[in-house]
Amino acid sequence: MTKADIIGKITEAVGLTKIETEAVINGFIVVINEALKNGQEVEIRGLGSFRIIEREPRLARNPKTGEMIQLPKRRVPQFRPSKDLKKAVNETK
Repeated sequence: MTKADIIGKITEAVGLTKIETEAVINGFIVVINEALKNGQEVEIRGLGSFRIIEREPRLARNPKTGEMIQLPKRRVPQFRPSKDLKKAVNETK
């Protein structure tokens, strides 16, 4: 499902225009990005939480050349699904 698909579904469900729905979705993304940039965790009950984790430097192999390269320490976003989301996904089997 793409961002456009999500906008279409929300537009049908809520009754907003596509432009209004897209503005809300874009605002949602901006708020989450800013919070993560500032080191905050974002928790959305029923969906899950977003946070930043730090990955330590490590050696990795370039798949094209086989050369070993040193990857620097870096910060990466992580999503942890809520219990409700995990339950909903597992009930649909």
